[in-house]
Amino acid sequence: MTLAAATLTDSVKALALELGFDLIAIGPADPPEHGPDFRRWIEAGHAGTMGYLERRLDERLDPRRVLAGARSVVCVALNYHQGEAADPSWRPVARYAWGRDYHDVIGPRLERLAAHLAEAGGARSRGYVDTGPVLERDLAARAGLGWIGKNTMLLHPRLGSWFFIGVLLTTAELTHDAPLHDRCGSCRACLDACPTGAFAAPYVLDARRCISYLTIEHRGEIDPALHHGMAGWQFGCDVCQEVCPWNRKAPVTAEAGLHPHDAYPGAEVLSRMGDETIGNRFRGTALLRAKPSGLRRNAVIYLKNQA
Repeated sequence: MTLAAATLTDSVKALALELGFDLIAIGPADPPEHGPDFRRWIEAGHAGTMGYLERRLDERLDPRRVLAGARSVVCVALNYHQGEAADPSWRPVARYAWGRDYHDVIGPRLERLAAHLAEAGGARSRGYVDTGPVLERDLAARAGLGWIGKNTMLLHPRLGSWFFIGVLLTTAELTHDAPLHDRCGSCRACLDACPTGAFAAPYVLDARRCISYLTIEHRGEIDPALHHGMAGWQFGCDVCQEVCPWNRKAPVTAEAGLHPHDAYPGAEVLSRMGDETIGNRFRGTALLRAKPSGLRRNAVIYLKNQA
């Protein structure tokens, strides 16, 4: 590795921390290590109705198909942990969605990193925050941003799993970091705590039974057999993270925009809201990923479980 590459690496890492990211790690842009496992996961039907995961499968299995000439992957983490909700109205919503849409928070910062690599190293770069054909967690794990836990979340000794991942594919020649070892050991707290039994095996999530998938990605009716297990949740689910020992001492985020600024309206009110009202109420947040119809559906199931 050249001195120029080392210098450029140091500069992009310093800028990432200056921009507010909690961690940064850099790995190679080679095909992801677990690409074949991902293909088998798709073929087994575990992706449910998320057909978009298969449509650009060849690109997901090789970052160089996404960005020709890619040499490195810059992986960043942004902590979103807020502890217990100061406003209990948000308890039925996964923590990551309490504040601003994380795409709007992370995306512009990745653009800043890309601009820096272009100016300082003449590199071409392309950034993604779970919106592109890249296996973020696999690439981030190989770069040393954490290890993939049994609940398929990325875990870091200091942050636990309460963090967003952003990746920047780049043609820049950069120094690569070493991956972290899996530290889950014999623990299976996440597997045993899942309310709907969504883990087909350690490290294998069947999205069709996952509350996060059902309440956010899935369109249409939800199998009534799974309703009881969804009790307590209207958007997403944090159970497998809440029981993880690595999350016991996770720090609270310094990112003010990720904290809630208004009370959550609650299932009773939400179930009667029209599309326009829901759109206005949750504009700029990740909750609209579920669409107004999905949020109303989830609210009705929540109310039935309470009854």
